[in-house]
Amino acid sequence: MDEKDKQIIKRLKDDARAGYGDIGSQIGLSEGAVRKRIKTLTDNGVIRKFTVKVGAAEGAQAITLLATNPSFPTLEVSKKIMALPNVETLYEVTGEYDIVTVISGMNVEEVDECIEKIRRVDGIMKTNTMIVLRNW
Repeated sequence: MDEKDKQIIKRLKDDARAGYGDIGSQIGLSEGAVRKRIKTLTDNGVIRKFTVKVGAAEGAQAITLLATNPSFPTLEVSKKIMALPNVETLYEVTGEYDIVTVISGMNVEEVDECIEKIRRVDGIMKTNTMIVLRNW
């Protein structure tokens, strides 16, 4: 991944709907070159998904800290959680908690429903959820 790829990724993070031509004109590449680079980044797993972030006025978001049972492989628990609807991002971390998830929904009830599903995943021992009030 070179500097142009990093610039493309930054533009897509700012606006996932940005057109190939717009990105190209901003970073000095042709539309075709940007298209090819994005396909390569996607094929190689550097870009895993394009997503829509709903603003606080239109939806709800939560960060959930999860402690797992050591007798369950964390990777397997993580895979089950990532398969749940509304789980936007998952991190395996060190410390008191093993997994951190970012959950998004159209409202708090939808986020809560996802949290309840996470609590029922085999291997989850403890959760700590924070509803996001403001996202900068």
